[in-house]
Amino acid sequence: MSATATPAQVRQALIDGREIALLDAREEGPYSRAHPLFAVSMPLSRLELTILDLVPRRSAPVVVYDDGEGDDGEGLAERAATRLRALGYGDVAVLAGGLSGWIAAGGEVYRDVNVPSKAFGELVEHHRRTPSLAAEAVKALIESDKDVVVLDARRFEEYRTMAIPGGVSVPGAELVYRIFDIAPSPATTVIVNCAGRTRSIIGTQSLVNAGIPNPVAALRNGTIGWTLAGLALETGQERRFPPVSPEGRARAQAAARSVAERAGAGRVDRATLAAWRADEERTLYLFDVRTPEEYEAGHLPGFRHAAGGQLVQATDEYVGVRGARIVLADDDGVRADMTASWLAQMGWDVHVLDGGVGADGLEAGPRARALPPFPDGPVNEVEPLDLLGPLDAGEAVVVDLAPSPKHAAGHVPGAWFAVRAELGEALKRLPDGVRPVLTSPCGVLARYAAADLTALAGVTPALLKGGTTGWRKAGLPLESGLPRALSEPDDVYKRPYEGTDNTAAAMQGYIDWELELVAQLERDGTHRFRVL
Repeated sequence: MSATATPAQVRQALIDGREIALLDAREEGPYSRAHPLFAVSMPLSRLELTILDLVPRRSAPVVVYDDGEGDDGEGLAERAATRLRALGYGDVAVLAGGLSGWIAAGGEVYRDVNVPSKAFGELVEHHRRTPSLAAEAVKALIESDKDVVVLDARRFEEYRTMAIPGGVSVPGAELVYRIFDIAPSPATTVIVNCAGRTRSIIGTQSLVNAGIPNPVAALRNGTIGWTLAGLALETGQERRFPPVSPEGRARAQAAARSVAERAGAGRVDRATLAAWRADEERTLYLFDVRTPEEYEAGHLPGFRHAAGGQLVQATDEYVGVRGARIVLADDDGVRADMTASWLAQMGWDVHVLDGGVGADGLEAGPRARALPPFPDGPVNEVEPLDLLGPLDAGEAVVVDLAPSPKHAAGHVPGAWFAVRAELGEALKRLPDGVRPVLTSPCGVLARYAAADLTALAGVTPALLKGGTTGWRKAGLPLESGLPRALSEPDDVYKRPYEGTDNTAAAMQGYIDWELELVAQLERDGTHRFRVL
């Protein structure tokens, strides 16, 4: 049995600003319905795929929990703690009573995902009265003869899915960097939008904090508000921000540096950074906050890509240890400074690298995902074409451990969907006499799960070589939908602000929830947020 940490101990660590990683071992569906403010979604099913990035220092204090209603010796939290210790994490405890214990102790719980960032955005609007306009008012501006630009602060992929008519993709950290070229006239009205509220608020307030002379406002409630007003969105658009001029860059640098200094963001030189990287007593995160294209063209070794706007919007997807140290880099300081200004207000110990990325010693291409070694033990990899006969004869069946949306988008014909953490029970539901063959999108998760299957069934597991990607590359067809499920497809939370198929009730419910977050923060007391 693992050591335990009480809710009071976890809460005090958060209040004190000490390092702590509070990890939720449940699937994302249950996590999205109730969790503490700074709990990070770390499903047992996918633990190996994310743990080294989210908790890079193996001596960092880790507390893991589940719903607290199962057998403590067999629950998700205990299993996750055991797996973490096997991966070399030395300070691992299970939250006493799990989520139920947290609630019983008076701890505040939140629904949805990326809650610290969203709650902080609401706090910013509450304190700064960030200007906003309703969808109808923005539509009237667009249709008038007035000088107006609509800037979409989301990722480009989200913008392409749905956008305000005439809007231009300018992801959050690019706003101050490029605004002086996008809207050189101070008479131009600037509207910032996202899908809901947070990135609209933070983007608009970034421009306000930077002191741009233009009228600026957020599109109230983003594309959700636009849709609920009965207005049509564009899809498949390609409009992107323009290049930065020398004059625009100089103005942006001065503005961003001033904001970062007022927020209390630090600066670090390369010598000090080298010492921090060698420090085994403090967790360190290194992020390059430029665009994906710039990052892949050349980045500093050890720096992960995290576009600045997304790092502020979804900090918990990048940083798992509250109280850790963060260093940001870009090429000329603007995006790093603006991102740092927000992270500092969110209570992070954040610093901007002096001199930025530079030109020497860079690595090109995407960063390889950090993964622990595969478990020891034999495995039997089956080539896709060699699996056709056993499948046709009913001697084998594919068990797909992909996230349920990926499974539904395309899987091996006849495959069964299963959640890895429930693999033992899932295998019992298979037809008698068939051999399970594990797969996952690229085969990596299935390889980790092979050890689970060995422990459960006492047999050498069979794996589809190359995963479902390997099957597709072999020229074999895929099946869509979710016709066969060994587990409930509650592993992924469907965001009501992404995609174009959400119901009006879901979208309105999401907006109503965001508006309640300031009151929750007041009750919570662990956040350490402050607003300029």
